[in-house]
Amino acid sequence: MAKIAILGYGTVGSGIVEVLSQNADLIKRRAGEELEVKYILDIRDFPGDPWEDKVVHDIEVILNDPQISVVCETMGGEQPAFDFSKRALMAGKSVCTSNKELVANHGAELIALAAKHHCNYLFEASVGGGIPIIRPLISSLTAERVTEICGILNGTTNYILTKMQEERAPFGELLCRAQEKGYAERNPEADIEGYDACRKIAILGSLVTGKSVDYKEIYTEGISGITPEDFAYARVLGDTIKLLATVKEEKDGYLAAVAPALVSEQNPLSGIRNVFNAVFVRGNMQGETMYYGKGAGKLATASAVAADVIDCVKHQGKHVICLWEKEKIELKDFSGVKSRFFVRTAASDEKKAEELFGTVEKVRLDSLPQEFGFVTQEISEAEFQEKTKQLPGFVSRIRIKD
Repeated sequence: MAKIAILGYGTVGSGIVEVLSQNADLIKRRAGEELEVKYILDIRDFPGDPWEDKVVHDIEVILNDPQISVVCETMGGEQPAFDFSKRALMAGKSVCTSNKELVANHGAELIALAAKHHCNYLFEASVGGGIPIIRPLISSLTAERVTEICGILNGTTNYILTKMQEERAPFGELLCRAQEKGYAERNPEADIEGYDACRKIAILGSLVTGKSVDYKEIYTEGISGITPEDFAYARVLGDTIKLLATVKEEKDGYLAAVAPALVSEQNPLSGIRNVFNAVFVRGNMQGETMYYGKGAGKLATASAVAADVIDCVKHQGKHVICLWEKEKIELKDFSGVKSRFFVRTAASDEKKAEELFGTVEKVRLDSLPQEFGFVTQEISEAEFQEKTKQLPGFVSRIRIKD
């Protein structure tokens, strides 16, 4: 019998207990032995909870118990999660986590520590909740040179953009609705400004490159500036708007970015609605694959952690190779990255726009006679910024996903 401990009895921690108990017989057959939750670490007591007798308040109880072979870290945040995870690995206990902040900041270090102590640090649930994407990258696609990952990695922003497209409601109203439904936090900055998606694409980028992608160096832009009028233009173009997180290998290095983009209706990512997430992967041999599912949620995330637990039990005493070195990879200077842009500007700027950008595809809306939109040719970020400074009536711009 494999005995495990859970650090943090919140949404995901309690979900792991539920998954392991409800699917106990199935998990026993697949893991090769029974799994038992021996400890649940939390600062709180849970009187009346079916698992209250498992609750402990001192991490030392778990770290000093030789029977514990796997630790599930679902505390969130960097500390004390980092310290607890590090000490567990040093004690030869595998660690499974849903903590994207910790993985993005210390993934390489913790993987190396796990290898040194013949155990594992697994983090499937840190990206995409219940969507299997980490394991495919390090296992199913291990023979591939992955040249691009592009995904919708945040359910809150995708919900807001979906409803803005369907109902033509303003951003503020939809954010409030997302908070009421529990899709957005009281302080939604990490979601709506793209920081959550940025950490996730940094993790995927690190696995693809085998080196560390620093999320602080990734160009990141959120959706707070997107309006129903932007969607009106997108409809004319046959597009929609999605917040895309991308890492891509180009001839002169790796590009990484998080930003809203116009996405063609022919692109499979255009059909991802509400709180669902999807990850598109392009390999040099297999070509294109896509992974879709619930990007968050108690049981979806807990199921992903539980799958990692089973993997650790099946590989007890053996490290599963995961190539992610501490050496940082240099990302391309975003100012030199080329894109096509959709630009909104005042109607009086039409002649100036043609002088600056040449022949452009123009789009007009009867509801906005005071302005027009146009699509540029491919142009670098820096050059685009310089040109738009010369448009007196410039309103906004959105990149186009090609």
